[in-house]
Amino acid sequence: MRTARRMDNLPPYLFAEIDRKKAAKEAEGVDVISLGIGDPDMPTPQRIIDAMARAIANPENHQYPAYAGAKRYRDACAEWMRRRFSVEVDADTEVLALIGSKEGIAHLFPAFIDVGDYTLAPGVGYPVYTTGGVLVGGETYYMPMTEENDWLADFDSTPTEVLARAKMMFISYPNNPTAVAAPVEYFDRAIAFAKKHDLLLVHDNAYSEISFDGYRAPSILERPGAREVAIELFSCSKAYNMTGWRVAFAAGNAQAIKALGTVKSNMDSGIFTAIQDAAIEAMLGPQDDVAEMSALYQQRRDIVLETLASIGLSARPSQGTIYVWARIPEGYTSVEYAGLLLDRAGVIVPPGSAYGPDGEGYIRISLATPDDRLREALQRIADAF
Repeated sequence: MRTARRMDNLPPYLFAEIDRKKAAKEAEGVDVISLGIGDPDMPTPQRIIDAMARAIANPENHQYPAYAGAKRYRDACAEWMRRRFSVEVDADTEVLALIGSKEGIAHLFPAFIDVGDYTLAPGVGYPVYTTGGVLVGGETYYMPMTEENDWLADFDSTPTEVLARAKMMFISYPNNPTAVAAPVEYFDRAIAFAKKHDLLLVHDNAYSEISFDGYRAPSILERPGAREVAIELFSCSKAYNMTGWRVAFAAGNAQAIKALGTVKSNMDSGIFTAIQDAAIEAMLGPQDDVAEMSALYQQRRDIVLETLASIGLSARPSQGTIYVWARIPEGYTSVEYAGLLLDRAGVIVPPGSAYGPDGEGYIRISLATPDDRLREALQRIADAF
């Protein structure tokens, strides 16, 4: 049996590797605490579960779903955009249901990237921004991201020869994994850059609802001219503790939404309609649970920052997401340091280099861990080092 040659260029998926290492250590009898995957430890709010129970009992929901998403779901997404960002989008032409934002990202590549085309990806970012290109024979140019430039992907430094073959650019703020937010002026510059170079600008806003210290993440679609070149991805996963439900949406430029929808209609059969009904409740029902989750993550962030400072690791306070991005001591690679944490403390963290070339020298700590286990993990790290 011969697999496609592109598979040789596809690295093992980061979080699948984390699961493998965790299972191997547990087989040795180690009590492993994972601060790796950003999977909320709290249950989905009961109001959403109740909505799902009602929806799943409705026989009309047992048939094939609409490819683009149920009309009522797309209307709810548009209404959520209006309520949350004061952004008006056309539910019929500018909104598309996604089976999680990861699926939407992956399907953008066959919609826009031909063999040899470039995608501009953050120098530190969600791995699918890169692996999606590998799977269609595309190339990736990593936009430099460093602590010195506040982890804002530097698209202006992209070489001319790359821009001549570039068709798509990804940004994501609040950012995974660095947990930094971008000023709206940065979005304006990105929009102007995409217009100048005829790029689809994709803003992955999966962490828009998890924010701290009074910060509220904006939508790029609030900015002038964004709809001419940009689409934005939103997800119920982190905001409503619905990672396993796999429901999200894309909004923005109608041409891009149509192209993505065309790929999807040929590749998948849409989201179970009952899940869409539950997501409607998530977005349009009371949002108190979202505020409570943000407050809890902020409390955990503060615990982590205090402990890291006491053991010589530096990390800047984040304005959002469910992560802390920490610089490791000199003398280690991020892979080596993550390996030491697993061996000495039984704690899993992803190495920063797994998120892109500019992640070397850092680790990502997930806040999606119960308080007692988070404190225990931090104490183990302190004891080990």
